[in-house]
Amino acid sequence: MTSTTIPFLDLTRQYGSLRSEIDAAVLEVVRSGKYILGPYVKRFEDEIAEYVGAEHAIGVASGTDALLLSLKALGIGPGDGVIVPSFTFFATAGVVHNLGAIPIFADIDPRTFNIDPASVRDILESPYPNNPTNPTNSTNPTNPIDSIRAIIPVHLYGQPADMNEIIAIAREYGLYVIEDAAQAIGATYRTTNPNQPNEPNKPNELPSGIIGHLGCFSFYPTKNLGGYGDGGMIVTSDDGLAERLRLLRVHGAKPKYYHRLVGTNSRLDAIQAAILSVKLKHLDDWSRARSELADRYDDALKGIEGVVTPYRAPGRSHIFHQYTIRVLDDRRDELRDHLKKEGIGTMIYYPLPLHLQGCFADLGYSEGDLPESERASREVLSLPIFPELKNEEIDRLLESIRAFFA
Repeated sequence: MTSTTIPFLDLTRQYGSLRSEIDAAVLEVVRSGKYILGPYVKRFEDEIAEYVGAEHAIGVASGTDALLLSLKALGIGPGDGVIVPSFTFFATAGVVHNLGAIPIFADIDPRTFNIDPASVRDILESPYPNNPTNPTNSTNPTNPIDSIRAIIPVHLYGQPADMNEIIAIAREYGLYVIEDAAQAIGATYRTTNPNQPNEPNKPNELPSGIIGHLGCFSFYPTKNLGGYGDGGMIVTSDDGLAERLRLLRVHGAKPKYYHRLVGTNSRLDAIQAAILSVKLKHLDDWSRARSELADRYDDALKGIEGVVTPYRAPGRSHIFHQYTIRVLDDRRDELRDHLKKEGIGTMIYYPLPLHLQGCFADLGYSEGDLPESERASREVLSLPIFPELKNEEIDRLLESIRAFFA
């Protein structure tokens, strides 16, 4: 193994470039004594609301809690079905289960890795006589579904899902749409903005998170906009939902000790909010740097047989939370091991789709049910793409990949 290591991600490099700003922001909060909610959280909420074009932004303790409280605010609970992609991080389905609802797994578009609207429509239209997701003819009495009530499209790796189709299906069937934009803050999607009555058919570049009923973001440290701990945000332009979410994050109390709802404790920390306010000013520059690096990877890898570079769907921006290639012919793990020996970090997101996870075995899914999700899990490999990568590191990474396939 070479002595020089190329990390998959090095957050210390980012901190080094922002040290004085970050340190000053943290010290200001510590000196203020205002650690729970308060002015720093409110300021960051206002900044996020303006950044994405939402009327409201509600800071919560994590991206997982953002999803959980969004479902709870919409009244999703036992007996309800929620359609989610199988190829995504566990939280998207885990929060559904934790509310007593039932995750219904859809397959993905093999080009974008996002939920496939055709698979969603199949779920809603097909009788599924041997599948527990059928609301009326369930053959699995341990998982009865009274009705399918929501869809959670995930904007995976930083590219929005096909929201035009998702929204059309949701309107047709009367479903809620919660955008899991944990990996896609700053990404945009060209759609028709229903909030412009004078120009109802005008296409708009809408930021991720504001196309559905609710949008959820994560500020986990590895995200494009990451804090120094857990943190999350929910955005909406629905006044009623916003008020309900603000109650749910503080045990349902307003005023204090007078509880209108049964909520929980899920508040964005003031120190994290202050750090994120500093970082938000740099987010667009970081996104441009990621896009430029993705272009460089595309140019270097597109001619290599056995590698499929990321597809960029028309009408969508990709902010490359991850740069994820497909490695064909069952050589993904071999390439990963080769790069590891060369001191180059990579990651596999995600090695086992959710419908095949042991904790969901009682839902009745089997291998082969969602073939594109299963194929992606065997082929994907994410390469380093953080903005502070050095040119010599990029060159050596690409040289190592070319050598492997030579």
